[in-house]
Amino acid sequence: MSGNEVQISEVCPVYAPFFGAMGVASALVFTSIGAAYGTAKSSVGISNMGVLKPELVMRAIIPVIFAGALAVYGLIIAVMISGNIGLAYPLTKSFTDLGAGLTVGLCGMAAGMAIGIIGDSGVRGFGQQSRLYVGMVLVLIFAEALGLFGLIIALLMAAKNSGTSCKGNYSVDPAWAASVNIIPTTA
Repeated sequence: MSGNEVQISEVCPVYAPFFGAMGVASALVFTSIGAAYGTAKSSVGISNMGVLKPELVMRAIIPVIFAGALAVYGLIIAVMISGNIGLAYPLTKSFTDLGAGLTVGLCGMAAGMAIGIIGDSGVRGFGQQSRLYVGMVLVLIFAEALGLFGLIIALLMAAKNSGTSCKGNYSVDPAWAASVNIIPTTA
């Protein structure tokens, strides 16, 4: 066997990269939804507060920054997972990568929704009473931590080696293997 040949088996099926790709998509899509919602919802509060007190708009931009960071979490995991995807991709690793993408994606979406709601009401309250600023920032930090927890777990999952290899002696139908340019080995 040369270095370009791949073993297709129950351990490394041809459809395994699909699950890894879904992990990439989940990481990017869900964190982007959370970031977009958090940005849009908190921007409404910033706009309303800015009408009455325009000098406070720059201090009130904190929720937008927190929401934008969520999309970066998804991007980090998507890049890590996409580096793993290839023809020699064990099914267990593909499921782990799918789980990593869903973990960071859904945690990022939940954090984005929390940041949006906190940002909207917190900025409006801050516009009326400046002493609410520190409390708003603290609550935003706790909401951002939800996304950070998802990132940490997803990093652990995406970096985990499945312990299985796509190299070995597996039985593959020779006619099918020839049609897809894969050299099978006989068991």
